[in-house]
Amino acid sequence: MAAVAGLLRETAEAHHAAYRETNGFDPEWPLWYAGHLIEPLRVLGLQLTKSVVVFVLVGAEHDHPDAGAVWPEAYARRLIAEAR
Repeated sequence: MAAVAGLLRETAEAHHAAYRETNGFDPEWPLWYAGHLIEPLRVLGLQLTKSVVVFVLVGAEHDHPDAGAVWPEAYARRLIAEAR
């Protein structure tokens, strides 16, 4: 789980850098994240489609809107569970 959570943190940093001009604001962020995550997740053994990654991210955001600093762990658990 730590590897997936780390990947989510790296993706968040890359997203914020890509959307620096809007201070990270991107209403379609799950699409961007999924595109960035899909291949690294597969390398980690999580065989998910891009649409499933989007679905999991949206669901995690809905269920954990105030996850704060621990959001990568919460989201990682959901991605791993979905891959099983």
